[in-house]
Amino acid sequence: MSASFSHATRALKHPAYRRFFIAQGCSLIGTWVQLVAMSWLVWRLSHSAAWLGWTGFAGQIPILFLAPFAGVWSDRFDRRKLLMVTQLLSLTQSVLLAVLVWTHSAQPWHCVVLAGTLGCINAFDTPIRQSFTVMMVVDKKDMPSAIALNSFMFNLARLIGPSVAGFMISALSETACFLLNSVSYVGVISVLYSLNLKNPPHRPHATHLLAELSEGVRYAFHHPVIGRLLAQLVILSLLVAPYVQLMPIFAGQVFAGDARVLGLLIGAAGFGAVSATLFLATRRGISILPSIIAAGSLLAGLCLALFSQSQSLPFSMLMMVGVGAGIISTAASTNTLVQHSVDDDKRGRVMSLYTISFLGIAPIGSLILGHLSEIWTAPIVLLCAGVLCLLGTLRYVMNINQVREALKPAN
Repeated sequence: MSASFSHATRALKHPAYRRFFIAQGCSLIGTWVQLVAMSWLVWRLSHSAAWLGWTGFAGQIPILFLAPFAGVWSDRFDRRKLLMVTQLLSLTQSVLLAVLVWTHSAQPWHCVVLAGTLGCINAFDTPIRQSFTVMMVVDKKDMPSAIALNSFMFNLARLIGPSVAGFMISALSETACFLLNSVSYVGVISVLYSLNLKNPPHRPHATHLLAELSEGVRYAFHHPVIGRLLAQLVILSLLVAPYVQLMPIFAGQVFAGDARVLGLLIGAAGFGAVSATLFLATRRGISILPSIIAAGSLLAGLCLALFSQSQSLPFSMLMMVGVGAGIISTAASTNTLVQHSVDDDKRGRVMSLYTISFLGIAPIGSLILGHLSEIWTAPIVLLCAGVLCLLGTLRYVMNINQVREALKPAN
């Protein structure tokens, strides 16, 4: 057991990564507190599934269009300084949101606009942060541990944050949640400012930005491993990941609850995600990861379909555990395989495509599922999404041996 734990946490022996890991973990808890608070605020102000869908869409759609350019920037410029700018802008957005709610001026459209603003910031922050990990982990053999720990950190925050948000909203207000998130960015900015890292040699960038972007896209989708993995991740992100935006409907209507029920449902998914990342962190080697991607996608689709028809809160929470575990086991395994397979000079651009596939496609699903829930009902829409995910995963399952064969030379 101790050997497995030591293997899983070996990336923490790198001082820069360890400090960033702690600061970023605290900040991510604040981020999840804000996400849940904003979702509940939109529902409280509008009682509209469409507004929830638009908020989710605005918060993530910028990633689809801006992340590729962030990937080029990540390959060109100082990633540490770029991250400091994105963190400072995120702090400003949180403060503005808190002021609007505190002064009772907030309207649903304010939430959509500010969600879009944060989405633009995250479109640059996420792929740069993914590439920044390589700079902090000197021994590249520890990269799988760092990637698994990053996923663990994100999902532990996803487990803690919604529960904290639920109780803070009930006891205080949404304003307190937004202020907490604002404060959480200070630690990350301080750590980034203090780090003294050796920047990788930057490529000459005489070529046009769009030419570099096109080169990265062609490389990824002609790669025998990366293209197939990203395609499967898109299926999961389009059909299953948008469930978060519809959770207030289930908490408020299906279970006749309040923000605490919302926190329990999203927190259950976070528990599943944390469990999945702990499992992945103890795995040695990458040969099992293609199978984990298949199993995770099937688990997420099945549990979402069963959740959609449940009238029992305990059973629904159990299904959310499966959804969270399925999504993150797929996403984290894909991240590890992509980072393992990509050439260093294209890492920023390819990781931006990973970010698009995981986060940039989800808002399209949020918008579609939100509007379909207005026409039909949220349970019917999530049932259809879960079934379609199961059907879509079959294509990956049929090609899984080709992925395994392509990975063999790298093992």
